[in-house]
Amino acid sequence: MSPRTLLDPYLRLFAVPGSASFSLAAWIGRFPAPMLGLGAVLLVEDASDSYGLAGAVSGALALSYAVAGPLWARLMDRRGQGTVLRVAMAAFLLTGVAFVAAVEGGAPRWSWFLLAAATGFSSPNIGSLVRARWSAVLDPDGRQTAYAFEAVADEVVFVLGPPLVTLLATLIAPPIGFLTGIVLGVAGALWLADQRATEPPLHVADPAIPKRRWSVLTPTLFVVVVTYIAVGAVFGGIDVVVIGFAEEEGAQAFSGLVLAVFAFGSLLAGLVYGLARLPGTLATRFVCSALAFGLAAQLLWGVSSLPVLVACGFLAGLTIAPVLVSGTSLVESRVAPGVLTESLAWTISGLTIGVTAGSALSGAAVDAWGAEAAFAVPAGAAAIAGLLALGGSVLIRERPAPTELVEDRTTG
Repeated sequence: MSPRTLLDPYLRLFAVPGSASFSLAAWIGRFPAPMLGLGAVLLVEDASDSYGLAGAVSGALALSYAVAGPLWARLMDRRGQGTVLRVAMAAFLLTGVAFVAAVEGGAPRWSWFLLAAATGFSSPNIGSLVRARWSAVLDPDGRQTAYAFEAVADEVVFVLGPPLVTLLATLIAPPIGFLTGIVLGVAGALWLADQRATEPPLHVADPAIPKRRWSVLTPTLFVVVVTYIAVGAVFGGIDVVVIGFAEEEGAQAFSGLVLAVFAFGSLLAGLVYGLARLPGTLATRFVCSALAFGLAAQLLWGVSSLPVLVACGFLAGLTIAPVLVSGTSLVESRVAPGVLTESLAWTISGLTIGVTAGSALSGAAVDAWGAEAAFAVPAGAAAIAGLLALGGSVLIRERPAPTELVEDRTTG
């Protein structure tokens, strides 16, 4: 089988008019995701000499991003992505620059938290926006391939982003890494905002139907989001612990490269997952991939040097894309009418809430125990993720009420 034949499912995605342009714009717009949290750690640690404070400030940024994501998404489902993105990006640019100025200018530390939170709150979930566009133009089989491709796009960002922000921060100046993430995010989001022809159709709320603010939180979405909180704690914990471990090993400039290895493993797994036609329902795939993720991360207990960390990170990374793609696909397959973007935003918010907790706990663990022992935080969070998915398997196998669904596509 030729490489072209093997990659045909991916090539067919970009036969859709405008798809290459909106996917590329969203890819650029996602660079803040791996750059701002890590950039905030490097910026604050340089100014304060405390990983605990750096992790807490980074966590504040991530937490506000998680809270705001579904709110921005709800607005976009009703007002359109382009209009809302322009407003958000103006606020994102202003607050991001103000945060850097406050840290570098020695402003009171409470202002660091306030401005970091404002920066996160101003940033919509770009990943949910591009997945909503794919969902509007593809059938269920095409969506699995598209979601896998977007998971790969996420991982490419996470391969490139950490080394980029680390090198800019350590070799030039700490603010440069953070500000580069801001600029890339604004550029990509504004490009996406200009592409009105491929926006998902607006959903205008019917005034005759009573509003139920939390109706979007179905049992399926709840299980996936709770599991993703633990998955996100792994991501947030790894960011902080790897930086601390690399510094203890005398090679902090290489911490971004080490983090990229995790993402590279996930990238490879995502490419394969998007091409595979796996047996079982989406619910089964989600539970199995979460258990594999939880088991693979236990390799972190054995980290004793940077080469060992690189090897463990690559192997653990192979399990990341499957759990993210299967969870997103499961949520999309059972989405309620008119809340697709919001539902997808909740999954990313779950990840981001976890990043918040993981960053803060790992920063405190590095300060208290040292970086090598602090790998217990991401390893433990991964184990919890697997257990949460397994414990929630009964809920996600139950077929939701027909009135809550457009279509349940988990069985075909």
